Amino acid sequence: MDLNKCGKLLRDLRNEKNLTQSQVADILGISGKTVSKWETGHGFPDVSLISELADILGVSEKILLAGSLKQNIQETGNIKKIKFYTCPHCGSFVQGVGENQVVCCGKPLEALSPVDSDGEHDVTVTEMDNDFYIEFHHPMTKGHFISFGIYVGFDRSLFVKLYPEQEASVRIPKMFKGKLYFYCTNHGLFEYKL
Repeated sequence: MDLNKCGKLLRDLRNEKNLTQSQVADILGISGKTVSKWETGHGFPDVSLISELADILGVSEKILLAGSLKQNIQETGNIKKIKFYTCPHCGSFVQGVGENQVVCCGKPLEALSPVDSDGEHDVTVTEMDNDFYIEFHHPMTKGHFISFGIYVGFDRSLFVKLYPEQEASVRIPKMFKGKLYFYCTNHGLFEYKL
C-alpha cells in the first residue's frame, strides 16, 4: 500500500465534499492531527474507521484501500454496453454503462447475463397509438414474478417496476429500435428484440 497515494486520494475526496480535516475528524471521533497524518502519507486509518470514512467520502472501502479512482474513459456513455444488477438479499436494482463496481448489502454484485425469452417467459407486444403494450405470460405471485421491465433504445432506457399480484404488463412509448429486458425473480434476466 502506497501511503502517499492513499493520502492524496483522501485529501482530494475530502476537498470534493467541501469538508475540512476537523469536520472529518469530528464525525469520526478522532483528532484533526490524525486526519492530517493520513493525508500527508504518514499513516493510514484504522480498519475500524474505513467503512465510516468511505461513507463520508462517498466511495467504497475498496477504493480507499487501492488509493485511486479508476477512470473508465473507453466505455463512458455507451448504451450498447448497458448492464443490470439486482441484489439477491434486498431486491434492489441498478443499471450502468461501462465497467462498474456495484455493492449492495455489503456484497459486490455481478452483472446479470440476459438470455433470449423462452417458452416459459414469452411476451406479446401490441402497438397502441404511439406506445408498445407488452404482456408477460408469467405468474405474478409473491414468490415468483416479473420484477421489472426495461426498454433500451438508441440513447435512453425506460425502467418500469412491477409488483407481485398485479397485472404482468407494461405500456411504454415507442422509441428507436431497441431491446426489452425483463427480470424474473426465479430465473433471471431475459431479453426480447422489439
